[in-house]
Amino acid sequence: MAMVLEKRQKINSLLRSEDSGVVLLSSWLREKGISTQLLNSYKKNSWFYPIGRGAWMRVGDKPTYQGGLVALQKQAKTHIHIGGRTALLLLGKAHYIELAPKQIILFGGHQEKLPKWFSKFDWGYEIVYFPTSFLPPTIGLKSIEQGPFSFLISCPTRALMECLYLSPKLYDLIECYEIMEGLDALHPKQVQKLLEKCNSVKVKRLFLYMADKANHIWYRHLNLEAINLGKGKRSLVKHGVYISKYGITVPKILKNYV
Repeated sequence: MAMVLEKRQKINSLLRSEDSGVVLLSSWLREKGISTQLLNSYKKNSWFYPIGRGAWMRVGDKPTYQGGLVALQKQAKTHIHIGGRTALLLLGKAHYIELAPKQIILFGGHQEKLPKWFSKFDWGYEIVYFPTSFLPPTIGLKSIEQGPFSFLISCPTRALMECLYLSPKLYDLIECYEIMEGLDALHPKQVQKLLEKCNSVKVKRLFLYMADKANHIWYRHLNLEAINLGKGKRSLVKHGVYISKYGITVPKILKNYV
């Protein structure tokens, strides 16, 4: 009887520490004093159920990608976050608004792997993950809330840089520019910091070219001399137009876009 009471006390304390719907990781549970043996006991008593190796849900809770993302960020302490076009959609900054996005774009550090329990589970969305090192993993992020969940996503500046990083193969440059046109209220200090920390010459040159072309006021407050734009030319497309100020060749349709 005492053992059953102890089990209930442990699980009740645990349930109070995490919001309903958050995925519970075995590694985190062990840190909280919940052994594998105790987990199996909770499963047998229909308190927990697994959604993949090393990941659990409370009975009655429905798995969502948001609850999984909270576990990745707060329990596993990873830098995996929503970025690119998905972040822009969530922030209302995408040019083409999808009523029901079918794809969730995630970014993380270049050595961070997306756990199989997350990548293999059917969240109802296509999960696309990009581990990169072109930006430090801890800057340019902001917290948002969706229902009971609070998690980090890319701010508009970082999200557009992530789109440019994947362009022109995975993101259309015209759409990127249309997004840039809408970012007329960025804070120049935040933009400056991200540009200085970014190690992709392509991203920096494209970002500055588009900001200049869009004639944003915040662009005029940037210290371009502090931003390393590298040396040599960068050709993004064949048979494009060379922009000498930024040393890049862009599509004619982008150069002539008004």
